[in-house]
Formats: sequence, structure tokens, C-alpha cells
Amino acid sequence: MDRSQEVFERLFSGASSEDEGRDFLISLYEKGESSAEIAAAAKVMRKHSIKLPISDELREKAIDIVGTGGDKSGTFNISTTVSLLLSSLGCVVAKHGNRSITSCSGSADVLEALGINLGLTPVQNAMMLEQCGFCFMFAPEYHPAMKHIMPIRRSISHRTIFNILGPLTNPAGVKKYLLGVFDESFINPIAEAMLALDITRAYVVSSRDKTDEISLCDDTDFAYIEAGKISRGVIDPNVYGFKKVAKEEILGGDAEHNAMIIRDIFNQKEVGAKRDIVLLNAAFALFIEGMARDIQHGIELAKGAIENGKATVHLARIIALSNTL
Repeated sequence: MDRSQEVFERLFSGASSEDEGRDFLISLYEKGESSAEIAAAAKVMRKHSIKLPISDELREKAIDIVGTGGDKSGTFNISTTVSLLLSSLGCVVAKHGNRSITSCSGSADVLEALGINLGLTPVQNAMMLEQCGFCFMFAPEYHPAMKHIMPIRRSISHRTIFNILGPLTNPAGVKKYLLGVFDESFINPIAEAMLALDITRAYVVSSRDKTDEISLCDDTDFAYIEAGKISRGVIDPNVYGFKKVAKEEILGGDAEHNAMIIRDIFNQKEVGAKRDIVLLNAAFALFIEGMARDIQHGIELAKGAIENGKATVHLARIIALSNTL
């Protein structure tokens, strides 16, 4: 075990003093967290987490569509919308998230506003995943050891490594990701950390307008992970038939407002930029998942699930099941 892993073990077990923990986290921030340090932290955080009790077969199929947050962009809940859309197509989406920290509406907030019960046990969430291909794991319930970290985080005025760890510590142990980061400088370290964490297939994306999604407002830089290798590139929405738009066209609001946006996209009341950015992100997620043979095929699949009503019907099923288990 290297030094950073030892320090993280002390932090998560409550053996570290607040001063020791604060100094360590600040030193990481000031020098820039390496991929090895990110992977070490994620391994220790995973070790101390509560796991979702699912079969290895289901775990291999599962995908998470998630952003680190922190971009303060004010967009609606794009990753959450994409997650619900993918599950309507038969994908296994194990979503892991929290309430709002830097935005008006976190994934937990908007899912709750849609009527989904967030108070499910790990066993019940496993049943959700098995029966409808979607579950939401509310992060504080799965990472009890964070109680040792929170006082230290609150005493630091800037971000820490924990702002980027959440997506890498999914309690379902997913091997596939569409993961957005708030700054391009994190693409390579997180991609390299993913290799160390045995992630089999993923896109790590960061748009040039500083959102942690594949953007319609600007090009998006990415790292693609497959077969133990990383390749880099740029996503231009124009290439896939989408025109670039002003940021104002994809802005959201509070949880109730964003829940209405999701409903409007699914029932085809919203057919503009908000729907298009969901289609674009869904297409890349479907390619990662393996359902789409390429991005254009993914766009067609996602669009079809909306137009044939499958997305709306499946959302109702998710809501009903979460409230009856």
C-alpha cells in the first residue's frame, strides 16, 4: 500500500486528525491530483462503502451516466434524463448521485420531484435494477465513512479530491461510464484512474464551455477507454446533425422545473435544444453500453424511445415500482 492509500485509509477509518487530513487534501489540490492518487482514493472509498447486492452478470451490464458537478453551468439535469431514457431502451442503469451542491437541482432532487422514492434499501435498489433496469443510489446512504471526511471538507474553502471521487465509487461496481468532468485538465487523470479501477469501457468528457456533459454550445474534449487503452478526441455536435446553440437554450431551474423539462422531453412537448442535448449524450452512452453500433445509431435509438412513448411509459413504471417495493 503506497503512502497516499495509507493516508486515505486513515481518513476513511476516522484515524486521521482533522489537521492531518486538511493538510493532506490541500497539498493534493495545490500540486494537482495524479491518476494514481485518484485511483487510490477511489479504492479506499469503495472498500468503506455499502455495496449494491447484485449478480456479477448484472454488474457487467450496468452503466452510470454521471457528472462530477462543480461546473456551475445552470443546465437542467441532463445526465439524469439520459439515464432514464437509456433504461427505457432496456439498458441497466445504476445511477449514483446526491442532492444539489453547486446547482439548483442535483440528481436526487429532480428524481424526487418526479415522484421516485429515494428511501430504498440496497436490497430494494437491487430489485429495482433487476425489474426495471434503473435504480438510484443516494450517495450519503452508501458511504457512511464520509462522516469522518465532511468536517475536514467543510474547513477547506476550495474543492478537494472528493469533488471528483463520487462517480468513481458507484456502489454497484459498474464497469461502463459516460462521465463528465468540469474541467478538461481532469480528463486524462480520471481516464488513467479508470484503467487502474478496471473500468472496461467509458467516455470521460468535458466541454469547452465548461460543462460536465457533451455540449451543444461548444466542442467537447474526450478520452475514450476500451480494451485497456485510452484514445483522445473532440466531439463536434455539428458532425451528428445538431446545430450549436446558446447556453440559455439548455438552462434549467429548481428541481420541480427540471422535472417538468424531463417530462416535456419524454412526451414530446420539448423538441428543441434540450431534447437534442439529451439525444447526443444518450447516443454516446448507448455506444458505450453496446446497444448502439455507432453514434448515429444511438441517436436514432434514443429518438425512437421518445417518439414511440417508451420513455414516458417506462418513467411511470420506475416511479410506481419505487413506491411499491
